[in-house]
Amino acid sequence: MRHGKKVNHLGRKTAHRKSMLANMACSLIEHKRINTTVAKAKALKQFVEPLITKSKEDTTHNRRIVYGRIRQKEAVAELFRDVAPKVGDRPGGYTRIIKLGNRLGDNADMAMIELVDFNEIYNVDKQPKKKTTRRGRSKKSDAAVAPAAAPAVDKKATNEEEE
Repeated sequence: MRHGKKVNHLGRKTAHRKSMLANMACSLIEHKRINTTVAKAKALKQFVEPLITKSKEDTTHNRRIVYGRIRQKEAVAELFRDVAPKVGDRPGGYTRIIKLGNRLGDNADMAMIELVDFNEIYNVDKQPKKKTTRRGRSKKSDAAVAPAAAPAVDKKATNEEEE
């Protein structure tokens, strides 16, 4: 059973694991994509996505929270300066994990983790989506409103012609 097993310990003590994830997060922010094992990529995704969400609102408090987790001033500055404006309209899912196969030496599952908005290959031909809501009017109600509005316009036009 895996009840309450929320954190993948990655075979390391707590301090080593936190330092490793902080360093990997800094590398991800700096290079926009890194290659690592699948388990580390999944752990890094859980570590870095809340930090990117914090960076969307640039306040001193949020900068201090992020700095407390990754502890590199240059990475924090780049996160708030470059990454946050690009992901500002995205409601989550800032990273993508792509499996690459097995490593030659020890046959470990390898993956590439990248920031979604910084991949030019996938984002070249995509147009920005038009925002739609699910609570919009139905087509029947639009058709019923349109004929009623048309005679009002005609009356105005005839009044202007008479004057």
